Order: sequence, then C-alpha cells, then structure tokens
Amino acid sequence: MKQLLNTLYVMTQGAYLSLDHETVRVEVGGELKMQMPLHHLGSVITMGNVMMSPFFLGKCADDGRAVVILDRNGRYKCRMVGKTGGNVLLRQAQYRVAEDAVHTTSLAASMTAGKVKNARNVLMRSARETTDSNEEQRLRKAADVQADVLFHVKSAHDTNQVRGFEGEAAAAYFEVFPLMMKAAERESLPMNGRNRRPPLDPVNALISFLYTLLLNDCISALEGVGLDPQMGFLHVPRPGRPSLGLDLMEEFRAFMADRLAITLINRKQVTIEHFEPRPGGAVYLNEKGRREVVAAYQKRKQEEVEHPLLKEKSPVGLLPFLQARLLARHLRGDLESYVPYVHG
Repeated sequence: MKQLLNTLYVMTQGAYLSLDHETVRVEVGGELKMQMPLHHLGSVITMGNVMMSPFFLGKCADDGRAVVILDRNGRYKCRMVGKTGGNVLLRQAQYRVAEDAVHTTSLAASMTAGKVKNARNVLMRSARETTDSNEEQRLRKAADVQADVLFHVKSAHDTNQVRGFEGEAAAAYFEVFPLMMKAAERESLPMNGRNRRPPLDPVNALISFLYTLLLNDCISALEGVGLDPQMGFLHVPRPGRPSLGLDLMEEFRAFMADRLAITLINRKQVTIEHFEPRPGGAVYLNEKGRREVVAAYQKRKQEEVEHPLLKEKSPVGLLPFLQARLLARHLRGDLESYVPYVHG
C-alpha cells in the first residue's frame, strides 16, 4: 500500500537528486551517496540547498509522489504534487459541510476533543512517572483543565467557542510542559512557554520541527483519499494555509510529536549541542539535530498500535491515513459522526 511506503529525507547541503530509469540517485559533489528504487518511496522531503532534476520531479508528479521543500531550519516552503486526483464528489461534499455552521462546529468540536484527550493522557502519564509530589499535583491540575474542556466543548455554540476552549486547554498544557522533562534537562534546555515563528528556545524549536514533519504526513493522507487539505473546519481557511491538514494534525500532536520530543530530551538523544541560535533570538535545530529527530520520527512511525475504533493493529505512520478515510466517509454521509483517534 502506498501509504506504508517510506519518506526520503535529504538534508545534506549541495545534494542532487536525479532519475536513473526507476531509481533515484542522490549525489553530493558528483559522488554517488545513495541509490534506491522509486517504488519504495511514498514522498520526498528536502531541507535547504538540495537540487532535483526535471526528470526526477516529472516522474514523482506522474506517480503522485509528493515532493516537499523545507528550508534549512525545517520551515515549510512549498509542496509539489501531480494532477489533482480523488473523487470530485467527495470534495463537493467537503465544501458543502464547510458552509454548514452547525456541522462545522460539530466537526471542530470532535477534532478538538481528540487533541485534548491525547494531551490529557500525556499529562497523566507524566504525573504517574514523576517522583516529585508538587510536580505531580501541577501535572494533574493541568490534566483537570483538559477534562473540563472536554466536558464543555461538546456543547459549544460555534467554532469560535470551540477555538476558545482549545486555546484554554493548550495554555494549561504548555504551562507544565517542562515538568515532563527531567530536572537536569530543564536546566540545559529551558522552555519559556509555547512560541513559534520563530521558536525562541530549543524545546520549541524541536516541537515545531516535529509538527512540520507531522503536518506533511497529514496533508499527504488527506490528498490520498481525495480531500482538499486547504478547506478546514477547526482552522479558518486562508490562502496557502493547509487548514484541514492542521485540523487532522491536532489529534496526533501530543503522542506523535510532543511525547517523542520529551523522550528524545529525557534520553539525551537531543541536547543543547543539537541547536544553534540565530539573529533576533531565534533557535533552530542544526543539521546533526535534524538527522537525529528525523530518524526517531521515522522509527516511531513504524511502531504498531491498535486502532480503538477499527480494533486492528496499525503502524503509527498509517494512522493519519486511516483517520482521513474515516473523515471522508463521514463527509460522504456513510458515518454519522467523525471519531478522532485517541491514543491509550
């Protein structure tokens, strides 16, 4: 299945990707560094000064293989795909739902509930693991805020109210985020709340980079089932913004990105040496850090979990595709409601 195929990340500056029959060649300074069959790849992500031949790009377009370009810091620049595919009737259904305020509010509430439930599970896990009673109390208090939001979001009157609840839950979550890190790592990798565009500390730089990788997977999942990644329900549609991609990503943030970031920090796989400051106070992962994080993210995607609704085991990397299909079925009217993924 295409959605189980690997993603090729090219981060070496000056690398050149070309096509040799059905094989992609990666060269640096004229020297062949890597060669692999194209059919093994579901997508290609490049970072920084990476060049690609027109024939390689054309083949990816013909095969429906997305090519994503990020800058050296992991910030999204553009995404190249082939001809628009999928069922136009499904996209028409998606646009009709987007014009229905009641239906949109219901979907936004479901997606927010999925995000908040997963965030609460991460907080409760950390509360159980800590040996500091004060920290445990603060983590449980933040988890209680998530529970309160879950109770109220179900009766939200409109999407703005849903977004307000989501913001309340996120503020409580990130206030105690450093407590999920070991004390020694908090000193070497301080975090000053959630900040982005640009990230101002190492932890935010790490989280933002993981969110970028996750968002690309969510966009690919939506495109794979024929949905328009631009037309969202929780996130306001704006030109050039993958609003539905951001919607789908919400339920995966906590356990696919945040929890992985905490694990990498606590295991010292990512340290202060993996970051570099930039003018204006920005902080980004350096090349060594990006390689470490990408490897861990790909390994995480290969782990298997049981889908609570489908009752089947699935690789973590396939979960966005499964949820995109459930969302498509709901929009077509085949499912009464959209049930977000909740990681136990």
